[in-house]
Amino acid sequence: MTDTPTPSVRQYVEWIHSGKVTSEQLVQACLSRIEETDTDILAWTTIDKELVLKQAKEMDDWRWRGKPVGELHGIPVGIKDIFDTSDLPTERGSAIYSERQPDADSAVVEKLREAGAIILGKTATTEFAWMHPTTTRNPLDPARTPGGSSSGSAAAVAAGQVPLAIGSQTGGSTIRPASFCGIYGFKPSRGIISRRGALQTSATLDQVGVFATDLGDLALLSDVLSGYDATDSKSYLAPRPKMLKGYLSDPPIEPNFAWLDMPYQNSYCDSIREGVQELELSLGKQFDRLPVPSSFSGLVEAHKAIYGYEIFRCLDAEQKQLDLTSTTFQDNIKQAGQRTKAEYDEALEILTASNAWFKDFFNEYDGILTPSALGEAPVLADGTGDPICCVVWTLCGLPSLSLPLMVGENGLPIGIQLVGAYNEDDRLFRSARWLVEFLRGSD
Repeated sequence: MTDTPTPSVRQYVEWIHSGKVTSEQLVQACLSRIEETDTDILAWTTIDKELVLKQAKEMDDWRWRGKPVGELHGIPVGIKDIFDTSDLPTERGSAIYSERQPDADSAVVEKLREAGAIILGKTATTEFAWMHPTTTRNPLDPARTPGGSSSGSAAAVAAGQVPLAIGSQTGGSTIRPASFCGIYGFKPSRGIISRRGALQTSATLDQVGVFATDLGDLALLSDVLSGYDATDSKSYLAPRPKMLKGYLSDPPIEPNFAWLDMPYQNSYCDSIREGVQELELSLGKQFDRLPVPSSFSGLVEAHKAIYGYEIFRCLDAEQKQLDLTSTTFQDNIKQAGQRTKAEYDEALEILTASNAWFKDFFNEYDGILTPSALGEAPVLADGTGDPICCVVWTLCGLPSLSLPLMVGENGLPIGIQLVGAYNEDDRLFRSARWLVEFLRGSD
């Protein structure tokens, strides 16, 4: 929390366990940083300082009395304001839910509390985690967006206000903000983390995401959050990948990566075009640039069809209070309502076929390299950015990491996205660590 390199969360956990640092000290440092910077960034919707310091003191007292300590004992975490919290409002980025106070925690918050984490506060989300922007600004350039919909979570981590934060992704709402803010972002395989107690906009596509400034910390946080939940239709009853173990492992052989020439690649900025050439030169025989099947042209549309059909039905109650919603919501929910059952069913069939294709693909490759976004963060007036670089992988439920490895023409970050095989998130982290260390060593 100083100008010197910030320790990882894993280091802070060790220090808290040993008594070198207290949770109260760490939380107070976060609160001070928020007080110094958030007037310009506006990453938070709700922080109860008295409550959060009380929680920190309780975790410190718990440790001092020799009680068992958790994987994130005493570590503050920011929570996107679509996840229910029993002791803080959950307003979902909408006036409809102003001062809404849930009775119970979401599954994600339960997991964090079980691990000893401190819920620092609620971070800003776009309206209903959809299209209408928040007032949050990018901490690297306040004239630009931090991305959406997990705007506050990404901005808070990038600004050093909190070491970890929770987001979500239905299109590109974790990977894109991570790219724009120059931090690590991760969307695990569909079904690894329960969505119970989170605003639902698409039963098929909604997924939980996480943010950190350290790749290994993402793995630790994701392990804490993973687990089966019978109330979540996409949760599965089977062993889950151990992501931190994967991160700490060395690949048995040097991994192979594929760069896919996607149908929307003409929209990439020049910095991305130059970056892929540098990747190809650096990785050599471990890099293959491949065309995609013609069927890929329908994947983006399939995502739109599923999202539109499901969000129209998920947000039925909200449509009865349109006077409390933005014109952005009103216009887009009307368009979503035009999606037909036939379009929806066809899109689900495309999803099933795509999953079969990717299952075979990852027998040969350890990861797909692709941009996290089309370029640097847009200016605020241009919205939260196009999610198109993320929607195919979200559609298919594949694990995706945004790695802050590229820089655009204005000196702002652009993430490289590494996409892995379904339910092989540990392998993805192993490959990502190798890639980051290899590229930094070749600079």
